[in-house]
Amino acid sequence: MSNFADVHVLLEQYFDTLYYCDLEKFDVVFHPQAIYVTADETPLLYRNMSAYREVIAQRTSPASRSEQRRDCVDAIEFAGDNAAFARVRCSIGERDFVDLLSLVRTEGRWRIIAKVFQIIDMKGDTKGESKGERNALR
Repeated sequence: MSNFADVHVLLEQYFDTLYYCDLEKFDVVFHPQAIYVTADETPLLYRNMSAYREVIAQRTSPASRSEQRRDCVDAIEFAGDNAAFARVRCSIGERDFVDLLSLVRTEGRWRIIAKVFQIIDMKGDTKGESKGERNALR
C-alpha cells in the first residue's frame, strides 16, 4: 500500500473509533504519547491519551443511538516519509467537529500523535455551551 492509502485506512479506523467508541481501535489509531487539545475551552483543554481513552470508554456511542454518520476527509498532506497531517470532519450528537490530526509513522505504521479540534454545533455556534456539555460529547 502507498502512504496515502495507509493514512486513509487509519482515518477510517479513527472514524470507527469515535462512532462505535471502540477502545481496541482507539489503541491502534492513537500513539500512546498523543495529545488531545481544543482552544474552545478557557483555559485550553488538554488531555493525554489515558484521560481521552477514559472519555471514550464512558461515552454512549453514536452507533448505539443510530446516529447518521457524517465522516469526511478534507485533506491529507505529507511532510515526508514519517510525518503527515489530516484535516477531517465528523459529527457526534448535535455538533460537528473539525479535527486537525498530526500523524507519525513509527514501527512501520501510521498513528495519530496530536488531535486539535474545533467544535461547531449544528446551528454554526461554537460558543454558548458549557464546558461539561462540550467535553462529554467528544
